Amino acid sequence: MFRKLVSTIAASHIGFLRRYCIRTNTAKSKASNPAKCRALGQPTSETHPHLINPDEVTPLITKTEYQHRRCQLIESIMQKAIKTSEYQKNHLVIVSGASKQYMSDKIPYFFRQNTDFLYLTGCQEPDCCLVISIDESSNEPCSILFTRDKDDHAELWDGPRTHPEDVKSFFGMDRGLPMSEFEGYLRSYGRAFRDLNLWYDFVTPSQKNIHTSVCNFMSDLSNKKWENPRSLIHKLRLYKSPAEIALMQKASDITAAAFVETMSCSRPNIGENQLFAKIDYECRMRGAEFLAYPPVVAGGNRANIIHYINNNQLVEDGEMVLMDAGCEYHGYASDVTRTWPVNGKFTSQQREIYEVVYCVQEELIDLCNKCPTLDALFESMCYLLGKRLQEIGLISIQPSNTYLMKAAYQLCPHHVSHYLGMDIHDTPSINRNIKIEPGMVITVEPGN
Repeated sequence: MFRKLVSTIAASHIGFLRRYCIRTNTAKSKASNPAKCRALGQPTSETHPHLINPDEVTPLITKTEYQHRRCQLIESIMQKAIKTSEYQKNHLVIVSGASKQYMSDKIPYFFRQNTDFLYLTGCQEPDCCLVISIDESSNEPCSILFTRDKDDHAELWDGPRTHPEDVKSFFGMDRGLPMSEFEGYLRSYGRAFRDLNLWYDFVTPSQKNIHTSVCNFMSDLSNKKWENPRSLIHKLRLYKSPAEIALMQKASDITAAAFVETMSCSRPNIGENQLFAKIDYECRMRGAEFLAYPPVVAGGNRANIIHYINNNQLVEDGEMVLMDAGCEYHGYASDVTRTWPVNGKFTSQQREIYEVVYCVQEELIDLCNKCPTLDALFESMCYLLGKRLQEIGLISIQPSNTYLMKAAYQLCPHHVSHYLGMDIHDTPSINRNIKIEPGMVITVEPGN
């Protein structure tokens, strides 16, 4: 992990980074089993043995893997720091989790964690925060997870919370502290290190209280520098581990089986909302927590509305139905689009168009072996789709390639691919003009 840093980072930093990662990777042999008699604020191998194995923080993702991710982030920060004109030795990284959101008085939306925070911690509870300190006075970085304060009344209504004393053994952190001590920690750190680099996402803050505290902290610093860690985290998230790929494969398998069942129940005059309900039900019955996004269930001409999510019409006899749906399985998403005749029989024209789009998709998947950029894949889609439509007479006989691509774009006015992972449009800070590589997961969806 450190071979790229050896020639550039000061020897003291090499030492404490190496000690940190060795220590975190061997922590499981020293840590005690997390609180067998007390439930935490999320599933554990003790409370949910059907979901989680010992030493996993979330299904298939071990404590060691989460520790490794934090080590990789520290390495990325140090690599970036040494490239600046003013090399800074003190760094404070703050990544906050999401807060509960309410649709009306006391009625919450289903909670979904900030995925950058979840990627680094495995913590599924609201209103928590990760802090990583890297400073010259310490022998090694320190990762601290701030969790919600103990509240017997709130826990009576909402269930148990993870207490700070459980953080080290369960999450593999160096320390656990209650959120009530967050501001005091920042003040203390600011007094000890007036000259530091703060790594925090001021652009898209995920917790109002944390954001306010961090802003106050920054205003008190005399020599303040700020960096957004979002792009560094996304570069790590872009490459999936074997465990992540296994989770995404399962999410895709669930979705594929659910689509087959949904197709089999289709019939003329069925409601789009009924097909919505069917795909949701079939995904959940196979282990998915929920659908990964509001699905498009569009009959007939409504399929030309790219983000049609009203799903409130009937699909008439002879019409095609387009469904764009995916599920979320233990934090990882699938994204599938399929089109089929609601009565089970293609007309000759429907089959012809269907085969055109299917063939283009197959050609694009083959092109992925050459590791193109997503933008290059989009250009290929426009050309191939235009060429195929020309062959069946939907585009004039002898246009130029440029005309073919423009005509195809008018019929398919969206990108053909995006990164996929913990979010549907995963790692949004990563440009589509980089070549795809092993470990990346992308969609290939012409005509969707």
